Amino acid sequence: MNIPTTLKHKPVIAVEDYEAIDEHRFPGTDAKGLSLGLAQWNDRGKLDISAKVWRHTGGKWSRQSEELPLHRVLDLAILTARACQFFREESYRHPEFYDPEHPVIDRVGLEGDAMTVSVCTENPMIGEDIKLFSQALSDEGERLGERFSVLARLLKEMGY
Repeated sequence: MNIPTTLKHKPVIAVEDYEAIDEHRFPGTDAKGLSLGLAQWNDRGKLDISAKVWRHTGGKWSRQSEELPLHRVLDLAILTARACQFFREESYRHPEFYDPEHPVIDRVGLEGDAMTVSVCTENPMIGEDIKLFSQALSDEGERLGERFSVLARLLKEMGY
């Protein structure tokens, strides 16, 4: 199934067969494609690029398809990597999987400021949810590890 090219997001680079990848994790997935292209929110004279996950209900393209600016995609990758590192190297030291007195995991410097990565203590179910999250990360370890390895190789090839 080819992703649409006539909607506001204009694909330039696309993965048309993403379902074959996503299906392994989410049987019956509605995520059919990924694209990088011209953002749907572009104003006249201003050009932004974005990433989009294209969802299809089986009958039509879904309004729940997500579009993100590329820097946010990378910010999510940074957040994912730092969270995985925390759960692999640090959380086991605490009975509650984190230090309630110091819930900040890291401050990652970006664009003259820092992205504060912390345990969401506002979540009233954090005690239970953090354990479930940790288990899910562990279960996904091989799948995430494969993607981190590919990303690390590509970044190294790019000189980073």
